[in-house]
Amino acid sequence: MEYTRQSAVKTLLDSYEAYYNITKFEDEQKPLTAVCEFFEHSEKFVLSRKAELWSADCEEFLYLFDMERLTKDLYEQCRDYALEDGMKRAHIGPGHMYTYITPVFICEKCDEDAKKALKKCRIYKSFHFSFHGWMDFHVAVFETSTQKMYSNASGRCVEKVMKNVLFHTNKKRRFLR
Repeated sequence: MEYTRQSAVKTLLDSYEAYYNITKFEDEQKPLTAVCEFFEHSEKFVLSRKAELWSADCEEFLYLFDMERLTKDLYEQCRDYALEDGMKRAHIGPGHMYTYITPVFICEKCDEDAKKALKKCRIYKSFHFSFHGWMDFHVAVFETSTQKMYSNASGRCVEKVMKNVLFHTNKKRRFLR
């Protein structure tokens, strides 16, 4: 199936609904289409909750951007916005394990210099020598004119999930009918 920007955004958001708390934006935040938040709390205790052995909080903030053409300047503006806003939303402290901040770009065309910049993007922070966890920055782009995806090294997992959602889920659904 060939995707347009609108159909790719709709398919991704429909898939993310099961896992994320989604805040959608109409025209007031363009090119930002949605912010998806994921929170997980894990803990281990012995006999009662008072005897806690460990606990870990994990969170992810995914920013879905929809644009006609992704330029290097636009990429850098969106990257900086996602990083700043994601760090404001993060709950860093004891018990924090990790935070993933993930801008996802859906565009018709991605400029070569923007592809190079996003592939070179390496943003990682540890908090209190990793005692309070870390933050990793994932970036992924889906170019609808070529139906190709690009990501930075940390964002390969996001690219894989997007490929499964956009290209493999529809094939499975056909067999179920």
